[in-house]
Amino acid sequence: MRRRLRELFEEIRTIPVYRYTALVVAAVLVAGLVVLVRTALHEDRSCAAGVARPEGSDECVGVSTSAFDFGQRRLADTIRAVARENSRLKAGTYVSVALYEPYTATDTDTLNDVLHELQGAYLAQYAANHDDNGETPYIRLVLANPGATGAHWEQAVDRIVAMTKSADRLRAVTGIGTSTDNNKKAVAELTRLGVPVVGSSITADDLANGQRGKDPYPGLARVSPTNTDEARALASFAKVTADRALLVYDKPGDPYTKTLQQAFTTLLKGSPYGSWPFTPPADRSQEGSTPNTFRQITDLVCDTDAKLDTVFFAGRHTQLRQFINALGRRGCQSRKFTVLTGDEGSYLTGDSQLDASALQHGVSVRYTALAHPDAWLKNAPATGGSAQDSQELDKLLAASKAAPVGPIGTVALADGQSIIAYDAMQLAVHGVREATPAQRKIPPLSDVGLQWPQVKGSLRVSGASGWICLDVHGNPYDKAVPIVELTPKGAARFVKLAWPEGRPPSKECLPPA
Repeated sequence: MRRRLRELFEEIRTIPVYRYTALVVAAVLVAGLVVLVRTALHEDRSCAAGVARPEGSDECVGVSTSAFDFGQRRLADTIRAVARENSRLKAGTYVSVALYEPYTATDTDTLNDVLHELQGAYLAQYAANHDDNGETPYIRLVLANPGATGAHWEQAVDRIVAMTKSADRLRAVTGIGTSTDNNKKAVAELTRLGVPVVGSSITADDLANGQRGKDPYPGLARVSPTNTDEARALASFAKVTADRALLVYDKPGDPYTKTLQQAFTTLLKGSPYGSWPFTPPADRSQEGSTPNTFRQITDLVCDTDAKLDTVFFAGRHTQLRQFINALGRRGCQSRKFTVLTGDEGSYLTGDSQLDASALQHGVSVRYTALAHPDAWLKNAPATGGSAQDSQELDKLLAASKAAPVGPIGTVALADGQSIIAYDAMQLAVHGVREATPAQRKIPPLSDVGLQWPQVKGSLRVSGASGWICLDVHGNPYDKAVPIVELTPKGAARFVKLAWPEGRPPSKECLPPA
């Protein structure tokens, strides 16, 4: 054996240099080919900094820190404005706040919602960074995408959490625009890991703290009333007796529709009519077969006693539109009906499939909006909000048509989404800055969520949607609820401000124990 090894060594040693070099080059080429094959088999799935396509999906999910627009042209102007504002911030002077939205959504209603929330959040970021008082830290806005349906919430949450420990200095998440099961999971995980969250338009009671005295989401604050508070405000406005109303509701429901159903059921206690269910597709933005169900329910509505004139509707906007269209074609055209529902009604103003003729033939639709641009213009109460606070946003909107603030694309305020997202970002900024110790530039992550119970009295946030005074659970106390009516042309008309407590808060705005 040893003899054979010596012979082999001699053979190698006597190989001419050019042959040895050729062998080395060949080995390198083979190694390079192996790398290329492996790369081809494991394609690069990155989309932009912090954003990638998960296995089995073409959606770009994660947290974007650049001008990447997720392939949505309608979002591009605002995202470029965000990137410009971020680029002027110097390292070490800012914290990051993530706006959590389904940027890769495919249905028009949701994309409009995302655009409006993005615009509102950006305008609040700009205002915070250019405040005349020069308050710090400055705010860097980053965009967290969990996918069109929120199915990739885990990837988005993982990225957010990593950014709290890096030079990004992420200190809060805002947005969480809809009350869905996936968003509920994301909020639960974020708050479990100590990341403060400010919900913009989430209203579901079970996506809030303080229910049955428990706080399952430590560090969660909200700027929108719960469904129960919206229903209480609606009841104080409408003054409908149970014998004149019935309920149509989504079965099995989602976090939003379930809690709205429960709130309406409490209002209708003693009604001689049962609650009538419908079953939509799992993806409630789809049409499904519910139009047929609503045709049948409309026939039954006509069978009721003539004094019944009100239908409470606990469902998402696609099904709400279908029900209104069916009610417009009812057999009992001589009877008039009012449909009362939650803030999903705001989507109807941009729904081209709404049959506006229904609103011209004895059907009225009123809903509780999260905000409305006309709410504080005339006959505003002395407390609970002000025209001045609302006008601050109007000034920013006027400036956003051109540099340095904009352009940010076409802005629409009627659905309230831009207004409520603006206020949610204001609350996030308030928490960040109140948590920043004297002589320090950056607040500890753990201290930001501890600020929510102190947001009241003189420390309230004076939002464009009304005062934001939080209780000890992070929920807004006696928040202004605009009642809005659809006009016969399908536009939104502000009717009146209503209040969960039946009246505006006192000037101190201190929630009771």
